[in-house]
Amino acid sequence: MTTSPLSRRSLLRGGAAGGLGIVVAGSLEAIAGPAAARPACRPAVGYGDLVPDPAGLLALPPGFSYTVVAQAGATLLESGQPTPSDADGTGCFRGPHGSVLVNNHEIGGDEPYPVPALPGLTYDPGARGGTTTIEVDRHGRRLREYVGVAGTHNNCAGGITPWGTWLTCEETEQRAGGRYLKDHGYVFEVDPHDRSANTDPVPLTFLGRYSHEAVAVDPYTHSIYLTEDASGPNGLYFRWTPPPGFRAGKGALRALAQRPDGGTAGSLAAMRCLRGDAHVADLSEATTPGTRYRVEWVEVPDRDARTVSVRKQFTDAEVTRSRKLEGAWWGDGGAYFVASYARHDDGSANEHDGQVWFYDPRRQTVTLKTIFGVNTDPEADHGNYDGPDNITVSPYGGVILAEDGEGVSHLVGVTEQGRAYPLARNELNDSEFTGPTFSADGRTLFANIQSPGYVFAITGPWGRPGNGHR
Repeated sequence: MTTSPLSRRSLLRGGAAGGLGIVVAGSLEAIAGPAAARPACRPAVGYGDLVPDPAGLLALPPGFSYTVVAQAGATLLESGQPTPSDADGTGCFRGPHGSVLVNNHEIGGDEPYPVPALPGLTYDPGARGGTTTIEVDRHGRRLREYVGVAGTHNNCAGGITPWGTWLTCEETEQRAGGRYLKDHGYVFEVDPHDRSANTDPVPLTFLGRYSHEAVAVDPYTHSIYLTEDASGPNGLYFRWTPPPGFRAGKGALRALAQRPDGGTAGSLAAMRCLRGDAHVADLSEATTPGTRYRVEWVEVPDRDARTVSVRKQFTDAEVTRSRKLEGAWWGDGGAYFVASYARHDDGSANEHDGQVWFYDPRRQTVTLKTIFGVNTDPEADHGNYDGPDNITVSPYGGVILAEDGEGVSHLVGVTEQGRAYPLARNELNDSEFTGPTFSADGRTLFANIQSPGYVFAITGPWGRPGNGHR
């Protein structure tokens, strides 16, 4: 996800010629084991064919419906300003009346509605991004919305923690200068329930300063896995290991960052993959679902990137890179993460329109779960998908992906057997979906259309999605 002029949509428009011509999904392997790639979608897969929306917003399967929770520029914060632009990664937590959402706002330039720079909640008054907190009832109706953290830059995705907070990620390497009073490119923690815990925002500098995309937190070891969305060279996948004696919980990361040695607390390392003893330079080398690599971790020399960007501190022979590392989610005992697309001209070994990977911390391996072939007809809506971005694990099996590609935009489900299906279609425009996340009881899926900025609550006859068997 990016707000720069060189977005994925502009980069790929007309640029997929010579691709596979089909969309491919492989096994998620959680149940089915490794399987050959196969066509992505039949009408019987998932929850059924999408029904056009008379309101022109969101097409959903039969029996499903949505509520508009918030709308940029239309709904109001408690402080009186409008809901900010560009809703992105979202965390959902159990609330007193239903759910509490922490909603990122990927604001990096001149978007019309900034996150208000309120006193006490603002890291850098020169930056216009941040998070809002939205309380909703059990029917998805908004009760209140207010600023969580302000003065951050390009808040893209992030991730929930096992202790019930949200880690919001700045997708930038912006340094202080001009209107920016502080360096950016950090992760910040947001408490969805205790507003006082968010005062005087503290960057978690020990997680590094780079174009952060998303995080997944191991609930047992409290290691944090992080994706980097960057190019020239392509980005890296990271693991932060807590220092000895670290006791996780609300406020613990903030306290760690405020120590005299907070910027170097714990260990931050980049992933290196091996096929046997052979180094894997780029994740796009994998083209078959079930491909598994052994993982080693290489320590980051200067995690705050004082003189050289973190990803440029390594040679290609030392680490494994990937174009457009995006969403991340902890589930099934490991960390899922997404590579949105790859092209030869960005340094990738092979071309694809999306990979879903799974890191197994016990085995120290990474496995390709699903791959989408290059979508040569993105304007058509016939089961062809491209550009998966945010990801969440469904309580009903499989994963849900937010599509950020060319042409028609969807929420895309992938069953445990690797079959892709449409869960929702953007009827309004071709803006990306962002922030899919389920309520604690599994009854509501929250998701966003980034521009012009809608937050939705989706309900319906949930259950294990069909796998296309007739």
